[in-house]
Amino acid sequence: MADLQLINIVILIGAGLLTLSALTSLLSARLGVPLLLIFLCLGLAAGEDGIGKIDFDNAPIAYFIGSVALAIILFDAGFETPWRSYRLAAGPGILLATAGVVITASLVAPVAHWLLGLDWTTSFMLGAIVSSTDAAAVFLLLRLGGVSIRDRVRSTLEIESGSNDPIAIFLTLGLAEVVSNPEIDSVFSLLPSFVLELGAGGLVGWFGGRTIAWLVNRVRLEEGLYPLMVNGLALAVFGGLNAADASGFLGVYVAGLVAGNARLHGAPAIRRFQVGLTWLCQIGMFLTLGLLATPSGFGTVLWQAAVIGMVLILVARPIAAWLCLLPFRFGRSETAFIGWTGLRGAVSILLAIVPLMAGHSQGQVLFNTAFIVVLLSLLLQGWTVRPAARLLGQLVPPRLGPVDRVELALPGEQAVEMVAYTVHAESPVVRGQHLPRWARPALVLRGGREIELPATQKLEAGDHLYLFATPDKVPLLDKLFAGQVELSPEDREFFGDFTVPAATPLERLSAEYGLSVPTERRAHTLAEEFREVYGAVEVGDRLRLAGLELVVTDEEGGEPRQVGLVLDPPKPRPPFPFLPSGVDLRAWLGRRLQRRRQAQPEPPP
Repeated sequence: MADLQLINIVILIGAGLLTLSALTSLLSARLGVPLLLIFLCLGLAAGEDGIGKIDFDNAPIAYFIGSVALAIILFDAGFETPWRSYRLAAGPGILLATAGVVITASLVAPVAHWLLGLDWTTSFMLGAIVSSTDAAAVFLLLRLGGVSIRDRVRSTLEIESGSNDPIAIFLTLGLAEVVSNPEIDSVFSLLPSFVLELGAGGLVGWFGGRTIAWLVNRVRLEEGLYPLMVNGLALAVFGGLNAADASGFLGVYVAGLVAGNARLHGAPAIRRFQVGLTWLCQIGMFLTLGLLATPSGFGTVLWQAAVIGMVLILVARPIAAWLCLLPFRFGRSETAFIGWTGLRGAVSILLAIVPLMAGHSQGQVLFNTAFIVVLLSLLLQGWTVRPAARLLGQLVPPRLGPVDRVELALPGEQAVEMVAYTVHAESPVVRGQHLPRWARPALVLRGGREIELPATQKLEAGDHLYLFATPDKVPLLDKLFAGQVELSPEDREFFGDFTVPAATPLERLSAEYGLSVPTERRAHTLAEEFREVYGAVEVGDRLRLAGLELVVTDEEGGEPRQVGLVLDPPKPRPPFPFLPSGVDLRAWLGRRLQRRRQAQPEPPP
């Protein structure tokens, strides 16, 4: 009976912590506190040094819970990442996820060696532990935090955070094996097996994603069972790869990526289930990791860990981001923002459990240091993502007002969806825009009652309507039933004083504004100018041209359609004055070398 009573108490405490964690989202929305920091602090408060006095020190159980939760989070991260993100930022994202992790670990290791007195292998292990960004933290802030970031920057951060765990895990486990096994000379001797693990993880993950999509579309189940089957198969990919000593984290992410970009039966229901399950995993993982920590032991490494965290945030991460993004066409502001938004989270704490389970003599020091670094990262970087994005010009102001849309899956039909809208007061249809034939609603509710809507009668604000549409038409429907946002002065500075078609030649701007444009470029259009610098463009890309600033305000398939003109742009203030200006660093260096050669006096005959 005593054991049964204990089980009931554990259930009660767990339910209370889960409910309290969900309710703290109100505090996060009001004060801007990163939610994951709140979950972590709740775990600390419930632990043996907090008011809860829960004595939890089972590192293997914590690692198990965290690994399963992280697998679900990574699967959802891949599931919600469109292929378009990889077309935009595959190169920089993957380079940050590989070389960026190694560079960061290498820069943190000497500081750990000097401050904590660790041997070099253990110092590099600590660097590896805190080297990877956290998928849960990054995806939560960028997707659910209300921060609208430019597409290429957001895609780079999401790809990096979703795919950088394998290299950090390899370094940590490899270094732990080097410490425990004297026969291994260095971690580099494990490199062939690591490449094999990655290859197996990616291949099995791809087949796993294809299998998930095939089963969902072929097997007929109760609608509520599809999400369970999808996540069960995802965990099977993860567990099977780990059992075969391959990369389960990479495999489950790739499986989510492949399955999420396939056309799935009941996709809206699966996605809604994924949202709730991912929240549950994030809360459970951070609460468990918070319970495992003992804040009373932080004092011995507090200031050293704080210094290591500041070096990581202010030096190692920005340098790694700058070096990795150097081959690509990223501006200084974009590079600075990516360098700042390298949040650490559950992955670093999970990896810090590995030395504890391996019985490393400095295991507790590594765990406490990593925990403090994560707290500092969530507190400093997580709290300032929006101000940093605004300061560095990475926020994209919304062009459409809120639109209430609900997707409903139709049984047996993959190419058509039923969507429901609440008509916005400032939407085009309320202002008199005629509805196309393909956008006429099947049902209109006004004041809770069904009404007939003749072709001559307008929709009113607040009407609820239901209609059938193919997925490619949904973005057009959003524009019909949403409201145009009136641009504030700050937004006008972003989008320009007015817009012109991207096909406008530079010769016309030169004639109207007296711009000094080289003769050979006057026949170029604005679209050609943007393509020459950026390749595929996105909304918010900017160019300076003889006293004007040009901003892409609308694009389709990477091609600019409309360009905003800022007639009196402010002088740019570089975030890093010591770095060269310009969008393309290589072009800048080439121009400097050419001017230097031209300035050299000719040798005498």
